[in-house]
Parts: sequence; C-alpha cells; structure tokens
Amino acid sequence: MINKTIKNYTQNRETEKTVFMARCLQLAINGRSNVFPNPVVGAVIVHAGRIIGEGFHSACGSSHAEVIAIQSVADKSLLNESTLYVSLEPCSHYGKTPPCADLIIKWNIPEVVIGIQDPFPEVAGKGIARLRAAGIKVHVGVLEDECRKINNRFFTFYLKKRPFVILKWAQTADGFIDRLRDSIQNPPAIISNKLTQIQLHKFRSQVSGILVGTATALKDNPALTVRLWKGRNPVRIVIDRKLRIPGHYHLFDGQVQTLVFTDADKHSDNENIEYITTDFSADIIPQILEQLYRRNIQSVLVEGGKITLDRFIACDCWDEARIEIGAMRFGKGVPTPVCCGEVMKIQKYGDATILSIKNNRQQI
Repeated sequence: MINKTIKNYTQNRETEKTVFMARCLQLAINGRSNVFPNPVVGAVIVHAGRIIGEGFHSACGSSHAEVIAIQSVADKSLLNESTLYVSLEPCSHYGKTPPCADLIIKWNIPEVVIGIQDPFPEVAGKGIARLRAAGIKVHVGVLEDECRKINNRFFTFYLKKRPFVILKWAQTADGFIDRLRDSIQNPPAIISNKLTQIQLHKFRSQVSGILVGTATALKDNPALTVRLWKGRNPVRIVIDRKLRIPGHYHLFDGQVQTLVFTDADKHSDNENIEYITTDFSADIIPQILEQLYRRNIQSVLVEGGKITLDRFIACDCWDEARIEIGAMRFGKGVPTPVCCGEVMKIQKYGDATILSIKNNRQQI
C-alpha cells in the first residue's frame, strides 16, 4: 500500500527524496522509548521507485536502522542499484555496533540520502566523508528540520552541552497547581485524571531524568518512577540543600539511581544514591545542568514544585513545557508558574487538556 502511495508522489527526484525521507521519520519514532542515549533513526532502501527494505533503531546496543534495512532486503543483488535513505548520518566509528558507513560501502549501495548530519563528535561528518571517499553519491539535508526535531534532545545535548529541559505541571481550571499545605499530612489534591496519569508515566519513560525541589519532595514523598507504563525509570534528581528529606522517603529506597544536589558538608553516597555538592550562593540551575551533562543525562523532566519551576523559567533554561489543565477549581492555592512559548500541540483526555509548548528562544 505504501509503495502505491509513494508512486503517486514521485513525479520528480526532489519530491521522491522528500517522500522517502518522510517514511524514514515514520519509522524512526518507533524507537523513542528504548534507544537512549542513542538517537532515533529510520532507514529505507529504494530500488526503481519502490521500497525493498526498511528498518529503525529499536534499542540501545541493537542493530542500527541501516543494518536492519539492508537485512530486510530479500534480493540483495538489487542493493548495488538502490538508494539508501536515512534520517541521520550513518555512523563511522565502532561503538556497541560496527560502523554503518562500512556496511553501506560493503554492499556497494551507490547512493545515500541523509536527513541531517550527526552532531555526535565521533561521527559529525565523518560518516559522510567516508561514504564519499568510497565513491558513493551522498545528498545531505532532506527534511532537515524534521529530522532535527525528532532528535531535539540529542541535538540539544551535543550542541548546547546540557540536557533538554521539559517543564511539567498540572493546574486547575482557575490557575492553581496545589492547595495551600505545609506537610505530608496534608496530601496534594489529584488534579490529573486516570488517562493523564498514564500519559505522564509514559512520558517519564521517554526522558533520562526527572527533577523535583525540596518542598515537593517533603510534602509529596514522590517515587518519581514509571509505574503505570512499561518502560525504563528515569534517574531521580532532587534539590535538597540542607538534606532535610528523611532517609525513609521513596527517593532513597535505592531502587532507582538518585542524584541529590546539596551544599551540606557531611554526606556519603549510598547504593544508587549520589550527593553532588553545589554552590547555592550562585544560580544553581546552570550548575545542575552542567552536572547532568557530565553524567550523560540528555533530557530532564522538571516536575516541580513552583519554586523550582520558576527558577528554570527565570533563567530561561527550558526547551518545552507540558501543562495539564484539569477541570477542578480550588478558589485559592499555589498559583501556576507562567512561561511564554509557542503551543505545539493540544491534547484532550476526558475532562483534562494537555498543552505542549516550546521555548522558541532555545530552539536549535
């Protein structure tokens, strides 16, 4: 069916490149939850205007998209007359798998169309150079913006030397994120509904780290894990300047790697728990992002509370915001943070709405 659809649009070479690259992007997003720290990548192999093989990178350590696509071709004799389309530059180094550029050369694929150059320093143009040195015709920059967008976290991490930052909160219809309360004995009102709670846990499985401030940790005793969705737990990150959070709280159960930012002198790392000394006399947000970058945390979901969210907004250290608006009203409470950006998506889940907003000042 897809080949029939594609034939209707391949009236010229440039249109053909766009159509087949769009298919690469469709394939790539299938690996979104499992490929970290690698990027998502899709590839298709085309012979005489018809797709004869395709693949995507499904998990870190598994075969790359180009390898899967080549393996899926039933008649390998067609490869030396085919074009390989791939959303990201083929790798040229030995990591957990051999270089994809060498495999393309081995199979004598004469033409390669690449969505965007890889920003990872071990690749960064080297794969393209290797293909061209082997006499392969290489085109770069097809649907480049779209190819960058599906890997915006990966590109931000390597180009800006910091994690991709996503702010997240749930607010009432009248603009509050919590009732007025001061301890765990007064539990938070549940603004999210069952559907949006599942969506949050799905989203958690797609980020590298999840961060909260001291007040939220003390009042909510959050686990910050993926419980309502099958997936990998993100690294837990908490700001606890004076180490006020009790040791029996969920954050310190040792089940998930946890980073604690503090200026307390006396502390010792325990199993799966690391304390990071921070200078709280200066702006702590850039310090936190630098430490997360050093630990290869490519994306971080900031879940609150208001003080922590406001800190990220004040220093303009955020890339996207995910805001859930529920149906209930508090009348009074903790006011919602305020950030300005472009609405990318509006999703309805029962009586709740989730807005996805991007910070245009921080786009790569």
